[in-house]
Amino acid sequence: MKSRDLVMRLLLPEGFPDSVTSDYLDYSLWRGVQGVASQVSGVLATQALLYAVGLGKGAIPTAAAINWVLKDGIGYLSKIMLSKYGRHFDVNPKGWRLFADLLENAAFGLEILTPSFPHLFVLIGAIAGAGRSAATLIQAATRSCFYAGFAAQRNFAEVIAKGEAQGMISKSIGIGLGIALANCIGSSTSFALASFGVVTWIHMYCNLKSYQSIQLRTLNPYRASLVFSEYLLSGQAPSIKEVNAEEPLFPAVPFLNLLSANRERSVVLSSEAKQAASEIELRLQLGSKLSDIVSNKEDVLALFNLYKDEGYVLTEQEGKFCVVLKESCSPQDMLKSLFQVNYLYWLERNAGIESRGASNDCRQGGRLQISLEYVQREFNHVKIDSESVGWVTDGLIARPLPNRIRPVYATL
Repeated sequence: MKSRDLVMRLLLPEGFPDSVTSDYLDYSLWRGVQGVASQVSGVLATQALLYAVGLGKGAIPTAAAINWVLKDGIGYLSKIMLSKYGRHFDVNPKGWRLFADLLENAAFGLEILTPSFPHLFVLIGAIAGAGRSAATLIQAATRSCFYAGFAAQRNFAEVIAKGEAQGMISKSIGIGLGIALANCIGSSTSFALASFGVVTWIHMYCNLKSYQSIQLRTLNPYRASLVFSEYLLSGQAPSIKEVNAEEPLFPAVPFLNLLSANRERSVVLSSEAKQAASEIELRLQLGSKLSDIVSNKEDVLALFNLYKDEGYVLTEQEGKFCVVLKESCSPQDMLKSLFQVNYLYWLERNAGIESRGASNDCRQGGRLQISLEYVQREFNHVKIDSESVGWVTDGLIARPLPNRIRPVYATL
């Protein structure tokens, strides 16, 4: 019993399970197993690299050491270049984390191949190093999203600290198993690749299960559309568990979601809400240029007048829901604009009210006027209902285009 208490104090946040959310333990267990598998792959890859530079034939020559440093130096450039895409990782952290794991395994596989191509050591090593550096950056960025969600009592630092402790346990076990396996394999590239294939399957399976166990409480465009569409259809905000179980890893790239195709499908979320979320994901354009969606002064004046009290301007252009963001637009305004997009979609599907041009849609009885009036009346209600089931509604997590406008109403 004392050993169990010691393990819990070292590896789990104080006050567990009440101090974290219900999905924390499942995630941690699956991550622990994948951590072991990742370290085994790392040991096999490192051994292969050492054979490639001549360790098996004697001392490592100076040239090999220089090549090793050059390989790592080139690899670090990928981390610097990738850092500017950080906002993308916030929007779909589960999908990007799985992509990072695939990238890391591909890098390990390349490194294991280096003994067969020792003359290409620097090239293969640099490519693999770039992949591993990119994977490390994405993993670190997305990990913070997960840990922030787990901290039910705002105990962020402790959740992170215990996560690192769990990681060290996994790594230690993985290194031990990797060394034992490496000793059995020796310098055989074929055996190393076969072992790597098995370990990689275990690694990716555990990764997939761990990400499917996470219940993100923030709202990106897809999750927000599921919540809003279900609210419009049933009058109630769906639970966090239901929405997360339904959300694909990459909503905008359907063929990448085959990995989760065999999951048990939701019986609470309506098929209409799921279809709406999928279509809106493809049709939504946040940060549109005003010049791309209006063709005359009449449309501009009508839109500016209708949205004079909002942080955005919304209209439809060639089937796209185009949201023009004002300089004053906040994440909360973007969330509000998405609620209006969902209502526009609802009017289109259920009331047959389609676009008749921006200026006509802004007039009394037009679809933009009707939808904005509804949003101004109901947005706080859907926020309160969503918060009551655990959603964080302080804004939309998205990656809008950088375009912004500053309407000057005094000149109109």
